[in-house]
Amino acid sequence: MKKRLIITVDGPAGSGKSTVSRILAERISYMYLDTGLLYRAIAYKAMQRGISIADDEALRELCDGINIPLETDGDMRVLVDGEDVSDNVRTEEIGMLASSISAVSAVRDALLPLQRSAGKHGGIVTEGRDMGTVVFPNADVKFFLDADVDERARRRYEQLVENGGNANLDEVKRGLETRDYRDTRRATAPLKPADDSVIIDTTGIDIEEVVRVVGDRIGAGR
Repeated sequence: MKKRLIITVDGPAGSGKSTVSRILAERISYMYLDTGLLYRAIAYKAMQRGISIADDEALRELCDGINIPLETDGDMRVLVDGEDVSDNVRTEEIGMLASSISAVSAVRDALLPLQRSAGKHGGIVTEGRDMGTVVFPNADVKFFLDADVDERARRRYEQLVENGGNANLDEVKRGLETRDYRDTRRATAPLKPADDSVIIDTTGIDIEEVVRVVGDRIGAGR
């Protein structure tokens, strides 16, 4: 029996990590864990309830109510206090708030056991910003995807428009630059490649080609 691997895919917003991870997980019949969705879910509920990002205790209580239905196919879903919030968290506003909340140590500490529990038996493709450095430092295969900020902004803009949202390309780019600055400079779990990660620049590369490169690397490492 082949070992069921832990595969991490890190990188900034718009680098293609979510699409690549989701396609890869489906093709190899692994669970897909989008950790950014966890932070967006907390951000969404915090906004609903008027909770400040400075209120560690209230944020920790929100994290205690989060649940991930463990499925091996399809889009990931997240429940907070029994409410499925997965379809309500894709706006730029929530993304910016999630970036701030993800820097709160109380939130990261509360979600860390949940993430590690999801991957304890392997068979998982997990993506985020600190999967290979903090959450799964001993992962079997690690990737870090990146791309030029203009291309990442274009991808994010097209995604927002496709989902029916109102978006301005220049504003989307500024938002990405703000998130990049915040994510790479935060004291807790900053965005950076793990020392043993495979770094892939996805600028100008078709998503299927990126999936092929990732799949080949995983196959060679089995």
